[in-house]
Amino acid sequence: MPPKHQISVSALIENNKGEVLLVKTHWRSDTWEFPGGNVEEGESLDDAITREVLEETGILIRPIGVTGVYYKETSNLLSVVFKAELIDGQLKIQPEEIMEAMFVRLTVSNIEQYITRPHMKSRSLDAIRSKGFVPYEFWKTKPFQRISRLDPHGVQPEVKQANGK
Repeated sequence: MPPKHQISVSALIENNKGEVLLVKTHWRSDTWEFPGGNVEEGESLDDAITREVLEETGILIRPIGVTGVYYKETSNLLSVVFKAELIDGQLKIQPEEIMEAMFVRLTVSNIEQYITRPHMKSRSLDAIRSKGFVPYEFWKTKPFQRISRLDPHGVQPEVKQANGK
């Protein structure tokens, strides 16, 4: 039987004041965290984070890069953290999922005031410190077709179909 993994996404989102969007959920009310959630079957990671942030906070974002990938063994959870641009919207939480949301000036020196779980702190620090991103692509098959690509250098490599065209 193939392994079953859950995939989640979250994003570092800054407003025009340099403040970071943090949320507090009902099931992890002891900590603040970046907004995000689970990827649905067949959904791209960049579509998932855009959808989750909009559903939870009313904020429209554009993912610009991946700052880290993390795995939690006990729950078979693979977490992908993005950095995203705030495009539009007013902060309005969905109370079914989110207890609170706010923009804060988040720094290496004050992160423990907000993010209390060590694995979330590690991801958040990586995202804050990130100077670049790793490339990310989403592909469809039959026929192979690249649907989207996030690249830190703006490179869009030429893609040839499997038959060499």
